[in-house]
Amino acid sequence: MTKPENLLATRGFPLGYAVQLPGAAALTAPVARLGDSTRTVVRSLTVMQKEAIIASANSDRVWRLSSDEGAYLNGYDEAPPPLAYLSAGMVSSYLNEILALAAIRKLDLKSIKLVQDNFYSMNGSLMAGTMVASAHDIAVRAIVQSDEPKEAIRALVYDAIAASPLNGLMAGIKASLFTLSHNGTPINSTGATELGAPPVPALTVDASDMQNGDWSAIVERTGKLTPMNENSTTFAGGALTETQNRILHLRVFAEREPDGTTRIVQHLFNPHGSIFHFTSDEMGRAPSAAALISAGIGFCFMTQIGRYAMMRKQPLKEYQIIQDFHFSKGGASGNTGLAGHADPLETHVHVWSEQPDAFVQKALDVSEQTCFLHAFCRTPLKAKVSLDITPAA
Repeated sequence: MTKPENLLATRGFPLGYAVQLPGAAALTAPVARLGDSTRTVVRSLTVMQKEAIIASANSDRVWRLSSDEGAYLNGYDEAPPPLAYLSAGMVSSYLNEILALAAIRKLDLKSIKLVQDNFYSMNGSLMAGTMVASAHDIAVRAIVQSDEPKEAIRALVYDAIAASPLNGLMAGIKASLFTLSHNGTPINSTGATELGAPPVPALTVDASDMQNGDWSAIVERTGKLTPMNENSTTFAGGALTETQNRILHLRVFAEREPDGTTRIVQHLFNPHGSIFHFTSDEMGRAPSAAALISAGIGFCFMTQIGRYAMMRKQPLKEYQIIQDFHFSKGGASGNTGLAGHADPLETHVHVWSEQPDAFVQKALDVSEQTCFLHAFCRTPLKAKVSLDITPAA
């Protein structure tokens, strides 16, 4: 299979950076009906390489983030895969809430590191229409040094994870809502649940209008492959087979840096891919946890659109999504005292092609069915927590 140009490498931009206003002024988040919201525009650069522009209701920063896939999807591994962004945003959100709640409860944590494992699966035949993505419970291990009572730390971690806004996507069934437009004309969905509102028009944002600054630490490609484990079974081309029966496994590590930002290291065990580093921050110095989560979901869905068209050998000229995410402020970090909650994602899909409407409708339905992170939203999930607590040095 011939690869397209490696645009993320040849264009020469950082993999993540703040977009200069007013160049991104056309992109604003929707009114935050639950406390906060993001609007994410994702467009395809090539089939596997994508860029997302994310605006948040409670931030003046607009971020541009890049995604690619590894050899398992015939990509260049130039930028993190979609699932890495969701994992990075999730672990960052958990750490935010733990540290905020520790301050509220006056618990002294000398150090804390989170290790989080995310699991997904893909089963079935693409051509027969039986291929379905699934999301599974998350494992979170908190490694803590503290002289506080262990039960107090245990309660802290459990309560903080429930307070994360991401809890709103994991609690209950949040089936995503869609609009679909083909060549500028709205058309009905034949399977995916319709939003029941007019589509948000397609947007053009000048992603090359980068703010001055050093953005090299926002998203970093290490060039190092993840060490293999027992789940490492999918390699070059393995995610492009017509019939699938595989487990996906990612692990992320998160710690708070002395400057207050969160540093995240991502390992992709299966499909086997590279190690990437992320920086996250709620004060605007790096993408927030919600921005990373929003980008990841949008990237994953866009991968499935491109993958379906490629596998069916019916190319699309261009495709873009505009994704709105409404969620609560953190129970601790936002001082609400409540568990996190969220509304179903609202995704406006725009496709330009010479294909018939029926193909575009099928592409939406299959992409929703095979998107790991829309499966994450529509599946009730739990974070299974373990703790490793030692006295402060």
